[in-house]
Amino acid sequence: MRLAFGTDERGPLTDKLVASLKAAGHEVEVLAPGEEWPEVGRNVGQAVAAGRAERGIVCCHTGTGVSIAANKVEGVRAALCGDVETARGARRWNDANVLALGLANSDPDRAVQIVDAFLNEPSDPTEAPAVARVEQ
Repeated sequence: MRLAFGTDERGPLTDKLVASLKAAGHEVEVLAPGEEWPEVGRNVGQAVAAGRAERGIVCCHTGTGVSIAANKVEGVRAALCGDVETARGARRWNDANVLALGLANSDPDRAVQIVDAFLNEPSDPTEAPAVARVEQ
């Protein structure tokens, strides 16, 4: 899968995420290195909305700022997820296309599990009418 990844705080957790994604065979484009959270969210959101990436992953201290910034991009449905079940639900029921993660409270192993759940959970086609109403 083609992924856009962005973070305003590079560290062991984000390095582990990128390495894990690449090891799983994903094509990962790291966007906005060294940028602040508004640019991180916007750049990853734009990559997903333009079709350059199938999904995006954005990270900042709490995950809230990058989620808000990504959601400003038309066509983006970013979900801030702190656990596996929320990540699955964001995909299943909301067809989220960008995952936002908070770095302050994320254990690296748990973050990898959240990302895996987000990338592997299919969207529920019966939810398509509700997703379409969000896009309006």
